[in-house]
Amino acid sequence: MIFPERFSNLPAYAFPRLRALLDPHAPGGDVVHMTIGEPKHAFPQWLTDVIVENAAGFNSYPANEGTPELRQAISAWIQRRYGVTRDADTQVLTLNGTREGLYNAAMSLCPETKNGGQPVVLAPNPFYQVYMVAAISVGARPHFVPATAETGHLPDFAGLPAELLDRTAIAYVCSPANPQGAVAPRDYWQTLLGLAEKHDFRVFADECYCEIYRDAPPVGAMQVADEMGIDPDRLLSFHSLSKRSNLPGLRSGFVATGAGNMARLKQLRAYSGAPLPGPLQAAAARVWADEAHVVENRRLYAEKYDIADALLSGVPGYASPQAGFFLWLPVEDGEAAALKLWTETGVRVLPGAYLSQTVDGANPGAGYIRVAMVAPKDEMQRGLIRLRDCLYG
Repeated sequence: MIFPERFSNLPAYAFPRLRALLDPHAPGGDVVHMTIGEPKHAFPQWLTDVIVENAAGFNSYPANEGTPELRQAISAWIQRRYGVTRDADTQVLTLNGTREGLYNAAMSLCPETKNGGQPVVLAPNPFYQVYMVAAISVGARPHFVPATAETGHLPDFAGLPAELLDRTAIAYVCSPANPQGAVAPRDYWQTLLGLAEKHDFRVFADECYCEIYRDAPPVGAMQVADEMGIDPDRLLSFHSLSKRSNLPGLRSGFVATGAGNMARLKQLRAYSGAPLPGPLQAAAARVWADEAHVVENRRLYAEKYDIADALLSGVPGYASPQAGFFLWLPVEDGEAAALKLWTETGVRVLPGAYLSQTVDGANPGAGYIRVAMVAPKDEMQRGLIRLRDCLYG
């Protein structure tokens, strides 16, 4: 049961906070939006034709678990991408965007107690806000693990006390990381999955940015788990078309896990799920099966990486992202920097503190701003030049 008082102390969501910070002030130039991670590259041109061809499906209730065609397309993509097998009928569930799945998986799978006490849900700090709210919703205690430059911008779960890990039910991890762009290497996944086996918790791997990278594709949690011979129920992997295919409005994602977890996910989804309309499921199946547009998407982001590196390489502490489409830029104070940038140039960025939680008086995002490289290339370049000259000139 969800009790309203559990949410009484939640901070405002990042973007209402940003509006409260910036909107009382006039922009200092024509506005360049670099806040939200909403891809603006072109999606496949044939997508709308597929939707039109299947438009009669709007006259029917959609398949709650995903059409067989969509689940099979996803299963085939998993095999191509990671070289592992996930059964389309018993180990793949389609989602209305991964945020739904990241939340409902905790609702489905987090126990009410762990080793006689309140369960713990681990999350990186900074983090995607749904991790925290999912933990609170199930009556678990969220525990935020710093993901800083000192830890390679990935949470050091192995450094946590054994007694805390014994109380842990779920560990969320995002790779490539939002907002820092760090990629978890194979040994990181091995260590985390080994901890999950030893202390009996599940790993929720948020891999939504896995197809936006520089050179080598990031290793996936599923392939490492299979290499280690780990029960598929130990791991849930979440993926999406939003970033891979520039389709945030299509709301097509999936979770892959073992058959035991899947039965419980489907049981909850039968009551609370919001399935994708049938014509959109048909379109998603075609998109998961196509790689040409993904290759082109990566090429466009590679150009943006090069622009950012050329413009910002002289900035003290600048770290070029390994993957994803965010820059995590060091500043003295994220809120002050975002406000200065807005009022003097019209460039709109997100203070890093809005993506982080203050723990023991410290907020690991306070000295950063997050900059989304999603605008058209020329607009993005113009925004970065203004940002550099305003904040680092």
